Amino acid sequence: MPVENLARSDVVTATTDEPIHELAATMRDEDVGSVVVVDGDEPVGIVTDRDLTIHALAERTDPDDLSAEDVMSDDLQTIDHDAGFYRATELMSERGVRRLPVTNADGELNGIITVDDLNELLADEHGQLAEVVRAQRPPY
Repeated sequence: MPVENLARSDVVTATTDEPIHELAATMRDEDVGSVVVVDGDEPVGIVTDRDLTIHALAERTDPDDLSAEDVMSDDLQTIDHDAGFYRATELMSERGVRRLPVTNADGELNGIITVDDLNELLADEHGQLAEVVRAQRPPY
């Protein structure tokens, strides 16, 4: 199954110059744990709630002096929209990430898929398999 069928298309985004207090407010208001940083339509980084904690609080940096560019993970791992579910799990494992921005053939942001999305899919699949087993199991 291609990740474009699983990914969320309503990605929360910001520009590199967005102040981190606005990023935090956006995460709160949108009830998300990350914001994809874009340059035009192309993803260039991601800021997670953990990034905000590490860069602003743990390093005792004045939050008013920080923008998305200062705290974002700029070694961004993305996944092509037509890549499969298994490739997404491989990339997450290899790169130690929980979120993958999904890009189209032109490298433009198309969506985002998270480890929670993949876990939900697996749980649904396990539930369907359990129904097959229950239907074929003899009564006790």
